[in-house]
Parts: sequence; structure tokens; C-alpha cells
Amino acid sequence: MVCNKKLLEDLRLKDLNNNNTHLNIDRLSTRHFGKEWSRFQQDQESVELEENAKNYFSIFPWDKLPVDAIGFDMGCGSGRWARYVGPRVKKLICIDPSKEALKVARKNLKDFTNCEIQSGTANENNLKNSSMDFGYSLGVLHHVPDTLDALKSCSKKLKSGAPFLIYLYYKFDNRGLLFKLTWVFSNLLRLVTSRLPFSLKKTLTDLIALTVYLPLSKTSFFLEKLGFNVRNIPLSFYRNSKFYTMRTDALDRFGTYLEQRFTRSEIKIMMELSNFDKINFLENEPYWVCMGIKK
Repeated sequence: MVCNKKLLEDLRLKDLNNNNTHLNIDRLSTRHFGKEWSRFQQDQESVELEENAKNYFSIFPWDKLPVDAIGFDMGCGSGRWARYVGPRVKKLICIDPSKEALKVARKNLKDFTNCEIQSGTANENNLKNSSMDFGYSLGVLHHVPDTLDALKSCSKKLKSGAPFLIYLYYKFDNRGLLFKLTWVFSNLLRLVTSRLPFSLKKTLTDLIALTVYLPLSKTSFFLEKLGFNVRNIPLSFYRNSKFYTMRTDALDRFGTYLEQRFTRSEIKIMMELSNFDKINFLENEPYWVCMGIKK
């Protein structure tokens, strides 16, 4: 694919007010997620969480991993995805820059003796280059100043032939005008709520979950039961979700200081620039989940 220089420049968002740019982290977002995972610890076994994990990893080539596979979870947060992956591999290294998040992950993964908890970022960690049999980063690298650079750093840690799974927020490139307008208004709200003290932020996002997420998602639920196609209704993705999930995701969506979004083609370009091939995408929500093989 021929890469347009302007497009590549657009992919590299730099936060000039961030004093941690050498680590490629946004300190305000890191602090937020530490508090978020302390509030929503995901510490209960959940059928919904299991189904979500199966959906994310439905394009992951489990059968191609070696029997003694060692890999990493970049931006592990509460360890919710590690509980799904851990039993399927020999060793999983769970990495996150937030001390608060790692404390929750240690609690949630205490029964998984093959899960190792480490402090670090995509750009600064203890992994050796070309040492990992697989890796994944779900819902993380759109919260760093330079997503492409973070992706390249993850790639360096992988052996040739190793699979890597990523989930990045989409730019509504496969959606209509209603979705795009909804995002414009919601993003204006995020720019305000993300800068509030956490105690006020969590109250407001709980209110958003109750008055926006819940009514729209359950409307979609009932309309689907009646035979309607609800794909184009905002928040229809949550129609089968628990309110706990809606509260968690509302805090995630409206509480995070730095958020980037990418089109499918932009993600493909970034994967190619990060030395991945055999790139494919999950064709259903959430968008975009992408899988690639390290060259």
C-alpha cells in the first residue's frame, strides 16, 4: 500500500502538554485508568466478559501458537482479558503503567500462577526484543500520544511469525451520519467531563449510563426481539450488556483525557509500518479489532 505522508503525520498525535512523551504515555489518562479499575475491578466471573473475550479473540490463531507459548498483555488494566488468555498459554506477562491498575490485576490474577505482573508501557518495559510468541493490546493504544510508535514497539518484542491482536477506537468510517453526529456531541461532553475531579466524573458518568446508555441499549434490545435491525441505533452494542458494563464503559468513554480514533485503512497502514502482514479485521462490533502476523 502506498502511504500518504500527510496521513502518516495525522496518525502521530503529540500532546505537547504531556511531560511523559519519552515514555509515550499520557499521565492524566494513566491516572484515570488507575482510578477506574479500582472502582470497577471486574473481579467477578462473568458470562458477559467471557463472551466479549471470545468475540475479541475469534480471529486470533490459537492453533498456531507453540505449546509453550509466552506472550504479553500490553495495558492489562484489571487483568480481565488475562483471565481468558492465561489458561490457554504457558506464560502471560501483564504490563501496565498504573500502580493502582496493577494492584487490581494482582488481585484478579492471584490464582493464575502463569501470569506475571509488570510495570511498564508499550515503549518502556522489560521484554526482550524478538522474545514473545504472541501479544495483544485491547482498548489501550488509542490512549497514548503516538499510537504508531507504541505499535512499532510492541512489534519489536515479537518473534517472526508471532500473532498480535489489537483493538483501537474507530472513526465511524463504516457508519452513517447519525453515528458521526452523535460522536461529535459526545466528544464535546468528554472534553469537559474528562477534566473533572474523579469523584465528580464517576457520578456524572454513572448518570450518563443510566439516562443514555441504558434507555438506548434496551430500546435496541426490544426492537431486535420484534425483528428490527438495530445496527444503526447508537449504543445498540450494549443491548445484551449488564448495567455494570455500561457504567464501566461510560466512565471509560467520558472520563479519559486523551482519545484517538482511526479508520480501518489507517490501522492497516500502521500495522504494515509496524512490520505485520496477513492483517485481518473482526467484521462485527467492537470496531476495530485487528490481527496481524509479525514478519
